[in-house]
Amino acid sequence: MPTIDTNTVSTDLMTTMNAKKPAAVDGSVEADTNKFMTLLVTQLKNQDPMNPLDNAQITSQLAQLSTVTGVNKLNTTLESLKTSYQSSEAMQASNMIGHSVLVEGNYVDLSKSQGVMGVDIGTAADSVKLIVTDTTTGKDIDTIDMGAKAAGTYPLLWDGIPDGATEAVKDGRYLIRVEATAKGEALKDAKALSLDSVASITSNAANGVKLNLPTKGIVSMADIKQIL
Repeated sequence: MPTIDTNTVSTDLMTTMNAKKPAAVDGSVEADTNKFMTLLVTQLKNQDPMNPLDNAQITSQLAQLSTVTGVNKLNTTLESLKTSYQSSEAMQASNMIGHSVLVEGNYVDLSKSQGVMGVDIGTAADSVKLIVTDTTTGKDIDTIDMGAKAAGTYPLLWDGIPDGATEAVKDGRYLIRVEATAKGEALKDAKALSLDSVASITSNAANGVKLNLPTKGIVSMADIKQIL
């Protein structure tokens, strides 16, 4: 009958019950707490017996530990929220691929006597005008008077027919600009919008979610004023 080495069994059992705790990740809340406690214990061991630390000093240091721990936990939580937000934003952006969008721009493309453009107004205006300019001659050919407008984004469909004309100009790209006023003062937060489309998206931790537009180039989600 085989015999059992009770010493070996006892050693293995104690090893299992007292397994070595994995080292804390450097920079983690646990690692910072361990460093702080090690310093505090060392300080207590080496204190002057004739002039020991008083309760107020120990309490102050423990309060510092609590503050550091709280800040580290808050940073961890914020990083987690940031990752979650970027994931959600990337999913939202992916649904925009192939869609037409309005972004800040200074042009309108006329095709078959139709061109889509827009205006973004940051402050309520008494008067808003969108002016179309011929890129070849540099002359203004059409002025669209939108009247008074509240703050917001307004898409517009241009028929390509200049002021005083009965026929549309030839298809092509034309320049646009906005003139908006409130109480006689020109508004600086009124922007012309151009039509573009979302070709693809890129997402990374450093730059977040970006949209790639054929004409405008790389923009952020915030640059998109309207999805059409």
